[in-house]
Amino acid sequence: MSVIGHFRQLTSSQRHTFVAAFLGWTLDSLDFFILVFCAPAIAAEFHVKPSAVQGAVFLTQAFRPVGALVFGMLADRFGRRRVLMFNIISFSLIELTCAFAPSLGVLLFLRALFGLAMGGEWGVGAALAFETLPKEGRGVFSGILQEGYAAGSILASGALALFFNSIGWRGLFILGAAPALLVFYVQARVEESPVWIEGRARRLAGGPQANAAEGAFRSGTGEQLLEFLPTFLFLIVLMTAFMSFSHGTQDVYPTFLSVSAKLPASTIGLIGVLYGLGSIAGGIVFGALSERWGRKRAIITAALLSIPVIPLFAYGHSTFSLGAGAVLMQFMVQGAWGVVPAYLTELSPAPVRATAPGLAYQLGGLVTSWNSKAQALAAEKWGSYPAVLAVTVIIVALALAGLAAVGREAKGREMGVA
Repeated sequence: MSVIGHFRQLTSSQRHTFVAAFLGWTLDSLDFFILVFCAPAIAAEFHVKPSAVQGAVFLTQAFRPVGALVFGMLADRFGRRRVLMFNIISFSLIELTCAFAPSLGVLLFLRALFGLAMGGEWGVGAALAFETLPKEGRGVFSGILQEGYAAGSILASGALALFFNSIGWRGLFILGAAPALLVFYVQARVEESPVWIEGRARRLAGGPQANAAEGAFRSGTGEQLLEFLPTFLFLIVLMTAFMSFSHGTQDVYPTFLSVSAKLPASTIGLIGVLYGLGSIAGGIVFGALSERWGRKRAIITAALLSIPVIPLFAYGHSTFSLGAGAVLMQFMVQGAWGVVPAYLTELSPAPVRATAPGLAYQLGGLVTSWNSKAQALAAEKWGSYPAVLAVTVIIVALALAGLAAVGREAKGREMGVA
């Protein structure tokens, strides 16, 4: 069935839920990438090197697991919908506050808070979406949902190209507060997860099933994760590789285009839009392929196909070749990533489905939170952004393919409360 065909099978309520989850992740990503694209300008204003500003990316990623745990536990206990709304308001207001940071130190503190809010959105949104959508076409929906991250990058790139020269980096952060408006859509159109509602009904109704469910909640998320520990630990390692794959090819790339390739902000923004579109295409294509091939094979194929793209991506000698390399690289990177939302939710039990996938996702980010700063420092020390980018892709692509190969396949698993 085609992508459009899968959407036609959805009810109105399911469509609204999917749109809300997609937009939540898109706008969260927008707020993250505004800083990534503005790093050189921020460094210039505060009279520091770009690597110092990349410390903000480190802090954001370092605090994301805290947000995943806090917001995930709240969503498992009190429902996905209302926690998602609170989460969106949180990261939007913090983004707005960043526009008025008087120093780099204050900005770093605010980006740590932003990381806490950002860390909660993915797990809560994914749980709400995949507990509401049918299992048929789950890979397709996963590919599209995850590419909300790429869509956010496109919006940030477009904002940089269109508005940076007139409003500066502070003005872009003010624009980044717009996601707060999404809350009105969630309030009016989105319904609570049917799986979470069923679980709550069992707990309230009494009887053996209710006692078991209530016991699960009383025992706490920590005990649930302990029972889930072998798979959970594997997911953390897997997400470490995934995070290194995406952040290792994205976070310092705008800085590379500016510092090494000497491209102007408008051109960098245009390239960002183009590779964002490539990311979305990759996520949809490999997400759909995962419905036929299985989740593992789709991840492995996308990861390995990124290696032949390195000469264009890191060593292109013209704006065209660099742009083409960036598009092809992100097609493969986000192709692999497009499988992640479905894969993590399929492997996670219902009582901790808003907590476990998001926490594994963000702990992987914590392990790799040093990545962008380390890449920037290495490039400044050795004077070679291309070599740093190339080595990163080779190591991480091979590691990701190997980990996916030893993982468990879970395509098509039911999302019940049991």
